[in-house]
Amino acid sequence: MTLHSLLPSQPFLLSLLSPGDVPIPHDLDLPLPVPIVALRVLIVPLFLLHILFVNLMVGGSLLTFICEVVGFWHPRFDRLAERIAATVTVNKSLAVVLGIGPLLVINLLYTTHWYSANALTGHAWVLLIPLVSLAFLLAYLHKFTWDTWTGPRKWRHAAIGGASAALLLFIPLLFLVQVNTMLYPSVWSQVGGFFSALQFGNVFPRYFHFLAASLAVSGLFLAGWFGRPGFPVEALLPEFGRAELRRHFYRWAFWVSCVQFAFGPLVLLTLPFHILDRTVVAWILGAASLAGLMLTLLWKEIKAPDTDIGRWFAGIGLLFTAVALGMGQGRHLFREAALEPHRQAIAEKTVDFRAIEMATQFSIRAGKGAGEALTAPATGRQLFRQTCGVCHVPDASLTAPSLMEIAQIYQDNPAGIVTWAKAPGKKRPQFSAMPSMGHLGEETLAKVAAYMLEEGAKARASKAGASGR
Repeated sequence: MTLHSLLPSQPFLLSLLSPGDVPIPHDLDLPLPVPIVALRVLIVPLFLLHILFVNLMVGGSLLTFICEVVGFWHPRFDRLAERIAATVTVNKSLAVVLGIGPLLVINLLYTTHWYSANALTGHAWVLLIPLVSLAFLLAYLHKFTWDTWTGPRKWRHAAIGGASAALLLFIPLLFLVQVNTMLYPSVWSQVGGFFSALQFGNVFPRYFHFLAASLAVSGLFLAGWFGRPGFPVEALLPEFGRAELRRHFYRWAFWVSCVQFAFGPLVLLTLPFHILDRTVVAWILGAASLAGLMLTLLWKEIKAPDTDIGRWFAGIGLLFTAVALGMGQGRHLFREAALEPHRQAIAEKTVDFRAIEMATQFSIRAGKGAGEALTAPATGRQLFRQTCGVCHVPDASLTAPSLMEIAQIYQDNPAGIVTWAKAPGKKRPQFSAMPSMGHLGEETLAKVAAYMLEEGAKARASKAGASGR
């Protein structure tokens, strides 16, 4: 996307900008529905809540498939797989519902970057909805045919579960590609679709980190789910004891979390070092330290006697929550730091574009052609009419201060007007912020300033004469 596609009917503007000019300016400066601070506070907890159930959905699907395959040789694991599958469809629904909030916040906070990434990966991103729909349908088919697809058809049943798990494993990769593409505007011109975008950023280290997290979170969840007093182990899983189930899934959570300590540094090392400031690293290392403490408690649980197992579950859950919040905040700070230079460039380009657009509109209203918008007329009067005359009028403050008021403020000080015009602020709430006119240059602005003071003085004199009569 370039300015050529944005302004096909404005050749005079396109002539002022090179074909490869990036970043493009904002097309519409619309207000956000809530303060931006609120969005930045909400994005981390909303996103983590969504990812929690995505982890449970993905990890649960994978564990279901593994246990069902093991069940061909050890039948008791087939019934365990069935009970795990019953949690997957519920967690799937929660993941979808809880994904609405963070998606809306991402759209508002990172509009330009998020939609640019969507457009660059194109067909793959559009396929997300049919792939998710197919994965969910297969998950329900797998769940409701457990007792009917038996005997010779059992392998087919396991294959359906494997296909659903494979789709649910692939879908997060699509999302991670989007996020990475969004974070690196410098490579947008080189992206030619989904597979091209895979080579940029740190997609695969983050993906493997996500998969390990999914298995660890699912193990911890299932240890609590099957180990809770209200779960009828004797009726549904008579071949397992409650303590055995809890210990089994504790081991899953423990060993996969150990693997996380390998993937975590890999993710960190593949990030651009010039963006990793001390704050980001501090959040991540702090979360990693809490993860070490969580592993210590997990190991205690694994080694505890059957009568004591579960004593540290609440503490492990609290530590896990703190680790997730720390990692989430660290990633958010990195995302903000990565995009800040490009955001500033967009803001500057937008101001320049608005000034050019405004100057052109003034010129057209004054009866000139669009191509004459910035041809620097010889007189201050002509320049004023083309650049400032719509907002500033001699003796009335309609959409901006009058020339009469400006002449009173800047009497014998045209340089003050030039300084203000190059970097205007916003002092009066009743008026819109003035765009920078720095693109006109010192000489042009000096002519406009002299004319404004001259006309303002005339308006004051005329008003004084009228009141004297």
